[in-house]
Amino acid sequence: MAEEPAPSSAGAPPLLIACALGIEQLALRSGERGGAPGPFTVVRTGMGPDRARRAVSRALDREPWRDAVVIASGFCAGLAPGMHPGDLIVADETRGPDGTTACTGAELLVKALARALPGSTVHTGPLTGSGHVVRGHERAELRATGAIAVDMESAATLGTALAAGPRPVAAVRVVVDAPEHELVRIGTVRGGISAFRVLRAVLPAFFEWHRSLLLPRR
Repeated sequence: MAEEPAPSSAGAPPLLIACALGIEQLALRSGERGGAPGPFTVVRTGMGPDRARRAVSRALDREPWRDAVVIASGFCAGLAPGMHPGDLIVADETRGPDGTTACTGAELLVKALARALPGSTVHTGPLTGSGHVVRGHERAELRATGAIAVDMESAATLGTALAAGPRPVAAVRVVVDAPEHELVRIGTVRGGISAFRVLRAVLPAFFEWHRSLLLPRR
């Protein structure tokens, strides 16, 4: 598990939020930005694990982001029956070709999201990675591994972040595509709007989680 930095009189470590798409970056940047405990940025990596690795590595190689706390965010495909566009996914771990990464304080994120988005459905569990959009039988195969959702960048983002040095890491995704609501079906636009609205509202929860990492442990 990632090590948590101790509180410092110099203030909170910065927060780096990584997403793949311009529409995800727009949602995250247009949300409520007050309450951040320290500097934060939203980095657009581009689609796919390779682009995520390169973009996150470049970002963490520059000041003041070298010691940044990292959250992978954006949209994802839900794997479990009954999921709907707009549902939130909080990963307790990410899985990819390079292994499994434990996420920091998933339970704290769930509580923070419940306060920031009352009435929203939040699912917690493994978030798996893929190099392509997953459909049909692949979705069922991934679900059989115990994963609850899939995206292309989170595992690569968090793995790269920890390779650059110990830090808290997390992954929070919004379902835009689910078993009964695949992107190729009618209703995609409505589902996309629902997911966009939810993603716009997550920043206060991210900031609350970030602040909680600075509190002394009992």
